[in-house]
Amino acid sequence: MTETAFLSHLTETLRGIEAEGLTKRERLILGPQGARVALGSGTAVNLCANNYLGLANHPMLVAAARQAMDAHGFGMASVRFICGTQDLHRTLETRLARYLGTDDSILFAACFDANGGLFEPLLGPDDAIVSDALNHASIIDGIRLSKARRYRYANADMADLEAQLQRARAEGARFVMIATDGVFSMDGYLAPLADIRALADRYDAVVMVDDCHATGFIGPQGRGTPAHFGVQADILTGTLGKALGGALGGYVAGPQPVIDLLRQRARPYLFSNALPPAITGAALAALDLVEQADDLRARLFENAAYWRAGLTDAGFTLLPGEHPIIPVMLGDARLAQAMAAELDARGVYVAGFFFPVVPRGQARIRTQMNAALTRADLDFALDAFRAAGRATGALA
Repeated sequence: MTETAFLSHLTETLRGIEAEGLTKRERLILGPQGARVALGSGTAVNLCANNYLGLANHPMLVAAARQAMDAHGFGMASVRFICGTQDLHRTLETRLARYLGTDDSILFAACFDANGGLFEPLLGPDDAIVSDALNHASIIDGIRLSKARRYRYANADMADLEAQLQRARAEGARFVMIATDGVFSMDGYLAPLADIRALADRYDAVVMVDDCHATGFIGPQGRGTPAHFGVQADILTGTLGKALGGALGGYVAGPQPVIDLLRQRARPYLFSNALPPAITGAALAALDLVEQADDLRARLFENAAYWRAGLTDAGFTLLPGEHPIIPVMLGDARLAQAMAAELDARGVYVAGFFFPVVPRGQARIRTQMNAALTRADLDFALDAFRAAGRATGALA
């Protein structure tokens, strides 16, 4: 295939994506992340960031990042095991472990990398991974990279999970791991971890939970979905890029042998630069703040309840739940994009979600609450949703 033919093929693929109404477009934010953001058209109420506690531009975190750069420089220019580990990295890893109640933790450039590097070093061809059907793409990709046998169960379906565990045991699996999101990010559903833990104990399985959309604000002191359900996950993965400051960086937390082996063999860890000092310094400040942030967590869930009630009263179709992720179900990808454009014109910043991010026919606008939103922000956004719904035909 010539270069021209190759590029023509890609261009046709892009035209097909556009023709189906599935093109994703990025918009420029002209300033910091927050409850309101500056766009080229003016400011907008922001309902689509993972900034659950409103910490992405918190002055304590900005100051901690500056202090860390003053003391430790800008970047590491190396992977961890060569010459890229600072005292800040180990301080953050032990601090995360203490917060989450595990032996230790290990930092990655992102939770995508943490999930991508988790499974291959720990499990081999004699082992099995039983994965929820709605798990995040990073878990799916990480499992694919491992040589373990793969089993899948319907989302949060405990009868199907048990059937897959029985199948894995009947087929002679040495070790079995159950992998699940703590919160399924497209829907806002919490995994039934108490039931999962009970089945894992019955079938001698390890429980792995990706808690990206829970750490910092779900459960006592924001310690996540296992703490919320009063159970222990064997292995936790998570991010610094959502409630814990909103920058970047991921981690695996768990038993010491797990962390030690990942430090030796997890490829995304061994072949990626260490997190820069500004990130690690700010993350330490974020953990200090989050542990004491019951007021922010209360405000977050008050906002979520108010917003959910307002959308329901307006006539929108929502997925049930109490999580700050509140999807407005529209079905059609073009309608989701039209709604997003109408809302953008009315000063509300949202994003349409459609295939391949969600299944075909389940397009939506995933709204997300954060603790920095005021009641005035929410009322403004509700008025905009009603008007946009009528303008696009999403509401009668």
